[in-house]
Amino acid sequence: MATGSITLAFFGDVMTGRGVDQILPHPGDPVLRESYIKDAGGYVRLAELESGPIRRPVDFDWPWGDVLDVLAATAPDARVMNLETAVTRCADFAPDKVVHYRMNPANVPCLTAARPDAVVVANNHVLDFGRDGLAETLDTLAGAGLRTAGAGPDEAAAERPAEVPIPGGRLLVFAFGTTSSGIPPAWAAGPDRPGVYLMPERPDAAAAAAARMRAAARPGDIVVASVHWGSNWGYEVPGERVAMAHALVDGGVDVVFGHSSHHPRPVEVYRDRLVMYGCGDFIDDYEGISGYEEYRDDLRLLYLVSLEPDGRLAGLRMVPFRSRQMRNRLAPDEDVAWLRGLLNRVGREFGTRVDGGPDGMLTLRTGRD
Repeated sequence: MATGSITLAFFGDVMTGRGVDQILPHPGDPVLRESYIKDAGGYVRLAELESGPIRRPVDFDWPWGDVLDVLAATAPDARVMNLETAVTRCADFAPDKVVHYRMNPANVPCLTAARPDAVVVANNHVLDFGRDGLAETLDTLAGAGLRTAGAGPDEAAAERPAEVPIPGGRLLVFAFGTTSSGIPPAWAAGPDRPGVYLMPERPDAAAAAAARMRAAARPGDIVVASVHWGSNWGYEVPGERVAMAHALVDGGVDVVFGHSSHHPRPVEVYRDRLVMYGCGDFIDDYEGISGYEEYRDDLRLLYLVSLEPDGRLAGLRMVPFRSRQMRNRLAPDEDVAWLRGLLNRVGREFGTRVDGGPDGMLTLRTGRD
């Protein structure tokens, strides 16, 4: 990478609730209100049927597996994750929701094991246990020394970025979500109402938000817009979403960190800035669930984004992992090749392709390379 560049690590959806919570040292109440499974331990049993027994309890760092070694070896300047679960003991199940995610607050060392610098919480699961559950989530994360963005006790707090010191300035991580990801409109934060930073999925709304984001930045700062948008499955990126991403960049955002899909979606380089339309799941309890095998949800990507000091993209490396027994291990060669073929196929319309290397990483190439 270029001399003086800054490297940021991005994790997609980190879903440490439900089945993952049940294998950690302090499993919470396993009761669920799903038509499919009524006890979170059922997701552990599905994973075991798929991949073999999981000893319990596992260590807090178990779900990360080889990821921690990769982070130690690559030494990113900052780490950003989308935490898609409530961290609460609250039993106030949000009505009219099919799936609820919660992790026992006593298991928060599972999150701190990865040493995230910014935790975004503007998504469709952070209020699964109501506003009391949100308050406990935010208090627990703050008590663990984790900076959050995207939700808060009022609208102003939800719109406030996580500020992370980086060489030469700050990393400002703003986080918001859209209803297309499944966030109920009633979850929106208001002047006196706790909730998430919910934005209309329109280019004009994105442009207005980008102007506010850029206005908060000082020389040397890097601005990231974390967006929870779109459906769970499928590779198509609607034109309106592309226009929204472009409006963010046109307004001064340096990186668009998109998520919600359970698998990777295309990436784009627009005006020398990186747009990740969907980073996929990173930790979840979907192992053994049938119905969407063609998307290979068991394969995950760690995105290592290197930027010039002015925010221009210097390079993107992606580290492939495969989840087995709810633990991320470096993906074998055949799975790396599968991901490379996928990203090249879905990235064609955006002019991006990836190359493989002997280190098992995938490296982004663009039409400029």
